[in-house]
Amino acid sequence: MLVGTGLAASPASAAPSGDAFAPSALASKLDAQFGVNTAGSYIDSAGKVVVNVTDAATAKSVKASGATPRFVSRSGAELASADNALKSSLKTPGTAFAIDPVSNQVVVSVDSTVTGASLAAVEATVAKLGENARIEKTAGELSVKISGGDAIYAGGGRCSLGFNVRNSAGTTYFLTAGHCTNIGSTWTNGSATLGTRAGTSFPGNDYGIVRYTNTTITKTGGVGSVDITSAGTPAVGATVYRRGSTTGLRSGRVTALNSTVNYSEGSVSGLIRTTVCAEPGDSGGSLYAGSTALGLTSGGSGNCSSGGTTYFQPVVEPLSVYGVSVY
Repeated sequence: MLVGTGLAASPASAAPSGDAFAPSALASKLDAQFGVNTAGSYIDSAGKVVVNVTDAATAKSVKASGATPRFVSRSGAELASADNALKSSLKTPGTAFAIDPVSNQVVVSVDSTVTGASLAAVEATVAKLGENARIEKTAGELSVKISGGDAIYAGGGRCSLGFNVRNSAGTTYFLTAGHCTNIGSTWTNGSATLGTRAGTSFPGNDYGIVRYTNTTITKTGGVGSVDITSAGTPAVGATVYRRGSTTGLRSGRVTALNSTVNYSEGSVSGLIRTTVCAEPGDSGGSLYAGSTALGLTSGGSGNCSSGGTTYFQPVVEPLSVYGVSVY
């Protein structure tokens, strides 16, 4: 699916700013600190950071760090092993999977195109993992989509701009989805040339970068009326916002990190799974919370009428790979 912000986007309803990202920052810090000694973390309905643990010593350390420990039956190492097993054995297009810290399982999503013998094979693969994994069925088709319309264009397709970025020398670029930058090297806004592709990565990842050659158009560092000043990783349960050229500003919650999605074009790993909706033309657009950039729209299922699931490429990876930053 396709999402994003325009170069000189009109104002939209702003996401809350201030300390809205603080719980996600704490969750990310604790995930890095404890690793597989915990079984993931999430933000509960009261806005508190909850960390899954299996032993009293780790629970004590989690509590001392300012989060709430929650005892679960499956360890982080067990869930990581199940996730790695699926990365090796499950490549069926129309499937996706990620560790769900709330249910303390690996959740395998299966879209409506997976039926018959293919579905039976997926079920058999998941069954080998016992209680470590379960299947959920999702409506619609899990896919990346490109359509004609009004945003950023190349190769006869339309996507959405994610974030304007620059390197240490002050050269300006924009980030979008890799399945978008794969389709063409020269990008326009429908009338004027914006720039030339400088890098692309899809499948495996889903990000790309375009170097501006247009010196006259204004290149704001924000998303609509929201000023973006940093980049980070959200926590499961966090409220996030997505802006795209087809469906505008939408919001939802993060339901998993490090998701693997098997598109028909190939597998992409490390994605953020959310309840935010998206539609064709929104691909590549920005996911953010407050003033923090989070991701680029990759794909998903459903739409903004009935709802759906959308996956995002974390933005911290292309920022590091290309040596650029938001501003």
